[in-house]
Amino acid sequence: MIRNLTFQVFLAGLVGLTLGYYFETMGGSPPMIEGGIIFLKDSFLAILRMLIGPMIFFSLLSGITSLGSIVRLKTLGGATIGYYFFTTLIATFLGLLAVFFIHPWTDYPPLENVDSISRSAALLQPGDGSLFGVLGSVASQAFTNPIAAIASLNILGIVTNAILFGIAATIALPEKNPFFELVRACNALISKVLGWVILLLPIGIFAILFEFSSRTNSGEMDGGVLISQLLDFSGLVLGLTLFHGLIVLPFIAWLAVSISPFELLKKISRPMIVAFSTSSSSSTLPVTIQTAERELSVDPKVSSFVLPLGATINMDGTALFEALAAIFLAYLYGIELSTILIVTVFFMAMVASIGAPGMPSASMAGMQMVLLAIGVPLEAIAILLVVERPLDTIRTSLNVEGDIVGALVVNRYFKSQAE
Repeated sequence: MIRNLTFQVFLAGLVGLTLGYYFETMGGSPPMIEGGIIFLKDSFLAILRMLIGPMIFFSLLSGITSLGSIVRLKTLGGATIGYYFFTTLIATFLGLLAVFFIHPWTDYPPLENVDSISRSAALLQPGDGSLFGVLGSVASQAFTNPIAAIASLNILGIVTNAILFGIAATIALPEKNPFFELVRACNALISKVLGWVILLLPIGIFAILFEFSSRTNSGEMDGGVLISQLLDFSGLVLGLTLFHGLIVLPFIAWLAVSISPFELLKKISRPMIVAFSTSSSSSTLPVTIQTAERELSVDPKVSSFVLPLGATINMDGTALFEALAAIFLAYLYGIELSTILIVTVFFMAMVASIGAPGMPSASMAGMQMVLLAIGVPLEAIAILLVVERPLDTIRTSLNVEGDIVGALVVNRYFKSQAE
């Protein structure tokens, strides 16, 4: 258990909160300890900022260029993309309903207010209450030099350039062009570095929660309220994820191939367990393909296309989590968002989930993109990662289930077109 990253993150957060409380009750931390904690926190956040631009650009570019074969597989590709977009839209709609009608975290006051400097750097300003106001903010930053966008962390500029270059490459370049290999190689390198950063999560979370605990006991914020809000948020995410995985997706499978929900869940239990234990849809892919072909009689031509593509771009759970997390953290930091901005945040979360690496805590990249767009500081990500790791296991299982149901739907559609 000691080597389990989820356990390490939980233990580090608990130790950070406890030590922060202890030193604050003793009159404050010794200067040497306080300086070391601040150094760890600032270093961890600096590493996150270092990866933001390249991570978002190459993950999106890799996700889009992986669709190159869709141009040549019109029927199969169109059905696959249509299904993935539809289910992600359903997950997004569930999240919007929860934000507008449930939002349990609003039972408590915000913990603090983000300073005006952080807000002025945000892409979407809290005062943007009209559609044209939002469009004006978006248009002013969307079309810019890609290198300048990455250097200045212009999130929308990065996304826009990645999408434009990805679409252009898919249309203009042959499938075997070295450009696609270069994109995949760059994405693999960034994913490797991201894996190293994830190993530093316990250290970063320890330092950040230590500081939060000190500020709590000095009267700046209420630690008990923070824990309550995190638990409420986690419960809501868990409930929506289970509803999507146990009700929505089995219902789609029943409509497509008349398989009962119990039979479906029984047959796909093995890849679901692997996804739950590894928190990686990519690592689960061999088991997913084998289950689809042997247990559900999916045509190998369909499974070999739909499932790898789904492991790249079908992230229902990720899109749902990132959007809810952004709204939750915006409230936590006293950032008021209009209805139009909330809808825009959910749309950005859908975009951010495309091409997210199929590895544990890969949603960190998408969260950075969405949070920076509304002016939430990066420290908020570390707070959220205390509960993100356990939720990630369930979210990954949902993503894999969505891939398998997608293979069933596309397989049925493929057969109907052949008849």
